[in-house]
Amino acid sequence: MTVAGLAAAFGSGAMTNSLAEIAGGEVFFLTGTNTTENHPVIATKMKQAVTKGTAKLIVADPRAIDMTRFADIWLRQTPGTDVALINGLMHVIIEEGLYDEEYVRSRTEGFEEMREVLKRYTPQFVEGIAGVAQDDIRKAARLYAGAKRASIFYAMGITQHITGTDNVKSLANLAMLCGNVGIESAGVNPLRGQNNVQGACDLGALPNVYTGYQQVGDAAARKKFATAWKASGLPDKPGLTATEMIPAAAKGELKAMYIMGENPLVSDADLKHVEQGLKNLAFLVVQDIFLTETAQLADVVLPAACFAEKDGTFTNTERRVQRVRKGVEPPGEARADWEIIADLAARMGYAMQYRSAEDIFAEFTELTPSYAGISYKRLEKEGGIQWPCPTPKHPGTPYLHKDKFVRGKGLFHPVEFIPPAELPDKDYPLLLTTGRVLYHYHTGSMTRRDNGLNFRYPEGHVEVHPVDALELGVAEGEKVRVASRRGEIEIPVAVTPRSLQGTVFIPFHFFEAAANRLTNPVLDPIGKIPEFKVCAVRVEKLG
Repeated sequence: MTVAGLAAAFGSGAMTNSLAEIAGGEVFFLTGTNTTENHPVIATKMKQAVTKGTAKLIVADPRAIDMTRFADIWLRQTPGTDVALINGLMHVIIEEGLYDEEYVRSRTEGFEEMREVLKRYTPQFVEGIAGVAQDDIRKAARLYAGAKRASIFYAMGITQHITGTDNVKSLANLAMLCGNVGIESAGVNPLRGQNNVQGACDLGALPNVYTGYQQVGDAAARKKFATAWKASGLPDKPGLTATEMIPAAAKGELKAMYIMGENPLVSDADLKHVEQGLKNLAFLVVQDIFLTETAQLADVVLPAACFAEKDGTFTNTERRVQRVRKGVEPPGEARADWEIIADLAARMGYAMQYRSAEDIFAEFTELTPSYAGISYKRLEKEGGIQWPCPTPKHPGTPYLHKDKFVRGKGLFHPVEFIPPAELPDKDYPLLLTTGRVLYHYHTGSMTRRDNGLNFRYPEGHVEVHPVDALELGVAEGEKVRVASRRGEIEIPVAVTPRSLQGTVFIPFHFFEAAANRLTNPVLDPIGKIPEFKVCAVRVEKLG
């Protein structure tokens, strides 16, 4: 999930607020998140607040997801039109004088430039782009702006577009416009797609930063890390992102890859191209807990320990750092990831002097201001602690930007609507969007090995609207061919009004009917995330 948009807006790429604050919220705005199936515990907290009558719910989603049953307002936009919709909400809020003028004046900058862009995003104009009724746009704007504490929650339905960064900036604009950043039970809250995505980003698993988002281009940061690591010549330019590596491998510009805990042969866009890239490598190493589809292509497979077989920390979606404790011994030759890496580094001539995961964490906190006050001793005694936690006596930070933004004033970004990179035409007349289901996780490397989960959800399907199914002459359960400009798959049909007419949906967990054989690898120019959520396809009867 991209952090670029939120970071550009006001200096943070994490949830601004905490999950416990959901109970005190007045309005929840959910967009690009099928919360029940992707974050069921968080969804339960929201449902409890709504059913108790203490909170109202706005859902923006092209599909009839479970959360739409609880929504006071459902904005059913055409996929890929999020910027237009959010701009339409802000247009109404400004035109009707509903925004927080004092907050905008004292805590933000760039408002007039944004307001100028928003003038043409009238409800009528936005309805023509996004397909959402003008009255619903007005109602949603009034409901969100009328709350003292309104929170925005989003996930990969917002970020996995060529305009993913723009989408996030637009949400940040909306929150600041109504004074909903820096207060309890509000904010802008990206729901992370995996359990330690936040922690991995915090610890520098990005090509442009060291730990705590310290830029590789910053000479002082480079000097600090070079001194700590007793190393010289640290790069001053960002490396490639994961989505840039595969095309580089296909072109022969990248010769070797070391993949840890990822399965790009199922999870990346345009799988035919991914396979070509991986096979074009001179050397591929995969470190994982199972022999995934990607690992089967590897020259060397390094067996890793799973979460229950090692010590360490995870940092979850609300910035909470939590201890992970070894419960059982790893099987066979499997080892903790850090042990494998340290051993490999020593054999390559750089001896890492770590004796435990705690040693690594201690070095990390010493070099990372936002984690400086956190230690294993505190985590053992106090439980999870939320960063920023700059000193040993600091209690942690439940919500961010209380008195001021990291950059000083919050920055409004004027954002214009840009259509998806690929739209339907006569050859590919339908829009495809992808996502997850409750019973499986990511590429199914773990969940599809469980008999109970496979019984509940044994295979993938393509959701087709009843009108489209009638026109195509396909029936429930019938296997069809779904094709895009990049590939094709055969998959059973689920005839359902959950998806919009003209739009089909496929969960991406199933390698034998892999949605990502179809998806478009074109990238957001800033976040470098592919446009998984929108591409053009056709559905054909077999035979």
